[in-house]
Amino acid sequence: MKVSFPVQIYLVALILRLIPVLLTRGLGIGLDDMFQYDMLARSLASGNGFRWYAQEDLKLLEPYVNFDLSTAKGYDPQYGLYTSFRAPLYPAFLAVIYFFNGLDFSRFFAARLAQAVFLGAPLAPLTYWVAKQLSHFPITSFEMKDERRKKSEIVARTAAWIAACYPMFIVYPLGLGTENLFFFLLLSSFLFLLKSIENPSAFNLLLSGLFLGLTALTRSVILPFAGLAILFLIVIARSGATKRSPSWNQGLLRRGNHPPRNDGIIIGIAFVLVIAPWVFRNSLLHDKLTGIETSMGYNLYLGYHPNGNGSFMFGPSLDLLTIMDDAERDEVGTQKAIGFLVEQPERFVPLAINRLGFFFGLEKRVLMYFYSNNLIGYISKPLFLIISAILLLPFVFVSVSACLGLSLLKWNSETALLLLLLTFYLLPHVFILAEDRFHLALIPFFAILAAQFWAVGFQAVSARWHESNAGKWMVALAVLGVFLLFLNWGFELSRDADKITALLGPDGNKTYFPY
Repeated sequence: MKVSFPVQIYLVALILRLIPVLLTRGLGIGLDDMFQYDMLARSLASGNGFRWYAQEDLKLLEPYVNFDLSTAKGYDPQYGLYTSFRAPLYPAFLAVIYFFNGLDFSRFFAARLAQAVFLGAPLAPLTYWVAKQLSHFPITSFEMKDERRKKSEIVARTAAWIAACYPMFIVYPLGLGTENLFFFLLLSSFLFLLKSIENPSAFNLLLSGLFLGLTALTRSVILPFAGLAILFLIVIARSGATKRSPSWNQGLLRRGNHPPRNDGIIIGIAFVLVIAPWVFRNSLLHDKLTGIETSMGYNLYLGYHPNGNGSFMFGPSLDLLTIMDDAERDEVGTQKAIGFLVEQPERFVPLAINRLGFFFGLEKRVLMYFYSNNLIGYISKPLFLIISAILLLPFVFVSVSACLGLSLLKWNSETALLLLLLTFYLLPHVFILAEDRFHLALIPFFAILAAQFWAVGFQAVSARWHESNAGKWMVALAVLGVFLLFLNWGFELSRDADKITALLGPDGNKTYFPY
């Protein structure tokens, strides 16, 4: 029996991810984020609700932070404090694993194994399916129909291979972080949004709203895109999309030539129904209207701190942690961030530029942290350089190629949706807080754009340039994007030259850089 390509690529991706998971079976957890997610998951698995910082957990943190919970509202030393600081879905995912595995040390291996099987490996076939949906329309105008179909398959398979073999995706299941679930749900949401454009059935529309809601319950940074995507589907549904997408028009014909005037609203209703219970829970917790998570003020405080650079910084990151009331912390952080901006308004634009650079930075921060803190032992200089190249260069190749691939896209509903995602996932990070790991959610989409460029080469870029003034603008912007990427990476390597030199030294694994 012939095995389909999506199954094949899933198995390849799974094997690649299982290798580091199996090799690190005895690995614990690091970073405060992982510790917080683990606390919340243990509380949920034990039936104690969405709580953290029970007395036993506080003992582990006493050397680092002086928590005063004596006046915290509703604090129970045995079970901890109810919280709204973190979005709920990823801790709930871990809680399910802990419930069946137990709460001993083996829970970390069980979580990593589950992430590899259910979240990490599926990124490859999901990327394949999304690429198939996006490449229904020709990249160039001079190919025959059969050739376009073959090229579409090549693009989809190439993008899937990138998602399967991308080094950071292979090792990411080792971390207990929301990104593992977020990557999976974001791709799934986008897939069903594309399917809703092609075939606006109730099934596709409901699943679009469902997955968008689940994605927001994992990381609320996706809310701007989610809202605009729903509005976008409503607008093109009411217009009938007669000039945007032939596939939508085919869906209209199957439905009797009546525009689905309320179809986009179905997504919005499904989305609201998914997130509303958690918003209601948080609002009851704080006696006022509260969103999915109350971390905005904390992130704004870090993003605009006078000693900060727009990214995460260890020192200021501890300032607000002693405020145990999440709503109060959120309010204080927001007020202080506004105060920072009022005092130094000239920093707004430079910080935004910094964050843009951090967002598209080389994926070296995690490597530098884990190696410098002696978590993986000493690595010889040649081997460390090889490992660094394996981890860092794929983003260079993929992002540069994606810039050129973006210039080849033709305007339609699907590509408009893609541009909405790229823009409105990026902007919150530019204006709040950015790290290089935040761009990983877009890697499958970059992979699709890169694969499109690789499939047609510079010949298609030249054809795009000569076909119209709009084509010239697209190519010029793509070349500018490539230039800015290399300029950003050059500045980044120059800025971190002293740290890189220290890492390559004989005691590089004991330089103890903060995250």
